[in-house]
Amino acid sequence: MASQNQHRVYIPTNARANQYILAEFKPDEDFYACFSDYASAHQRIVRQLFALCDDAELYNVHVLVNDKLPIVRFHEEAYCLETKRQQLFFYNPRYHEAHTLHGDDTQKARKVRLLFLATGEDIRAHSADFHSRVAKVLTTLQEQLPNQAQPFKVRDHQHLTYDIFARAKGFKESYGYKLRALDSRYEARGCPLPEHRDLTYARFTLPLTRALKTQLLGNGATDFAQFYARIADAFVTACEAKRLPRRAMVANGRTPLIRHRDIDTSAHNEELEKLSFLPCQDKIQNYVLYNGNQLVQSIDFVIVAGTEDRHDMGYGRFMNQVESVIKSLCMELHVNPERQDINTRFYQHLSYAL
Repeated sequence: MASQNQHRVYIPTNARANQYILAEFKPDEDFYACFSDYASAHQRIVRQLFALCDDAELYNVHVLVNDKLPIVRFHEEAYCLETKRQQLFFYNPRYHEAHTLHGDDTQKARKVRLLFLATGEDIRAHSADFHSRVAKVLTTLQEQLPNQAQPFKVRDHQHLTYDIFARAKGFKESYGYKLRALDSRYEARGCPLPEHRDLTYARFTLPLTRALKTQLLGNGATDFAQFYARIADAFVTACEAKRLPRRAMVANGRTPLIRHRDIDTSAHNEELEKLSFLPCQDKIQNYVLYNGNQLVQSIDFVIVAGTEDRHDMGYGRFMNQVESVIKSLCMELHVNPERQDINTRFYQHLSYAL
């Protein structure tokens, strides 16, 4: 029983589940040549896609022709916000629906992105069915579009979000998750996958509160390098104690994007920090990114699971180790669990070409 318990992680029952599937393709000149102009091409995609989605009962779907990366988050109200590089979607899967085109459809798109947001209750339990319906829609859409020779790159994203200190704030109810690998869950539910890459990781955010800055920074400080280095040292030490060699600390104001190195390489722009990891390599893969001249509002930490963390029972043991790291770091930094939220996300991704 003790062995089984270590493979379960107990997560508050008010945790928020999200799933979305992003499919993208690069329309070439042969594709656009089938239409009178760019707007006609994009409108054809929209009409055919949304008709297929209605039949498949996919009620929150977006087409992006603005070459921006979609970022999806839970929110009680539906918002769609834009930055130079990102399109941010906030929604509650229980209530929000939309079929929307984003971007100037009269301009050529470098990539056409199709974003499918899961809706309804109990997102994780129905994730395989959602994936099956989306895959069927994409296959049919490929057949309907003229001169569409480019494969769709498909990415399935799932995450659970919760405050690791919910119990300290009085929320006592929790549920024991095994956190099985996506492909195992899908296969068990009759949703076989083509050859794919998968990536599992956890991310948590540490707000730089007034109390934390007062504790670690001198009055009038303008060089923050030592401040960041101390936090990084505490994080790395906690990871090494749990033998977690794939990790990152991002304190440069950019949003971290985690990718499999077989598919993507590390890169960044003014908004995004793309970090690539190889789960199959057990050597240390460590990123510590900060600007000593800039004090950010919060620090993002990432811990990536390796092949050795994958068990038949799931990633529960890995997530228990991650939680130990978070609590150790917060104890070292004297974070008050009764007053401070530490938003923790467990991510599961898989990707393939269709």
